[in-house]
Amino acid sequence: MMRLALIGDPVEHSASPALHRGFLEEAGVDGEYVAIRVARGDGARAIRRLRADGFTGCNVTYPLKEEAFEACEARTDEARRIEAVNTILFGRETLGTTTDGIGARTAIETFLDEPVALKRVGILGYGATARAILAALQENDAYTFVWGRDEQRVLETCRRFEAKPWPASNPPEIVVSTLPPEASLPSELIAELQNADMVMDANYGDRSRLARRLNREVIPGDAMLEAQARASFDFWLAHLDRVAND
Repeated sequence: MMRLALIGDPVEHSASPALHRGFLEEAGVDGEYVAIRVARGDGARAIRRLRADGFTGCNVTYPLKEEAFEACEARTDEARRIEAVNTILFGRETLGTTTDGIGARTAIETFLDEPVALKRVGILGYGATARAILAALQENDAYTFVWGRDEQRVLETCRRFEAKPWPASNPPEIVVSTLPPEASLPSELIAELQNADMVMDANYGDRSRLARRLNREVIPGDAMLEAQARASFDFWLAHLDRVAND
């Protein structure tokens, strides 16, 4: 039986349980997926408890992705690069990875109906989700730009992922916001987002409020979530099959 969970705060709005229960049914696997609210600072303790309780793995959402990274005994190259995890497998070791980047890239390419290579993509934010997206876009030869209020964090993020700070002119045509729903945006950025070819919000459901603020069509984060959730589920299945065949 696969016992899976989502930890973070908030989690009440999350569509992950319904998605993963669908994946379990589709794969013909007996299992469960539950959402557990875990406050900032309690991530490591929650992960240890899930392992002790016999869970197969868990997803990690805001604000615990960096805490989860530190709590893992092993990490994939992708997780080490962004220093955060959103997917954990409880095997011989507590193994962490990230699927946020592939989720965002898949969603963008689905809506574009073409690869992201050579596209100009702007990322709002520099947190764990933003770093995962930047890493995936860099690996797929996109030109990336970063916006944030902390200039030093923007410059450090750009250095790590071969991106550039948000340009004063000729803003990127494709934009992905990883900002929280309540984040304030300067008027000049709002004007640029209103004219972008495509804007995607990592938030979804009631938390996706960017369309109302910009008064334009914004792609909510449902497609990103579904793609990264699928990648997480495939990660768990692949590793469980590998262990079973050892």
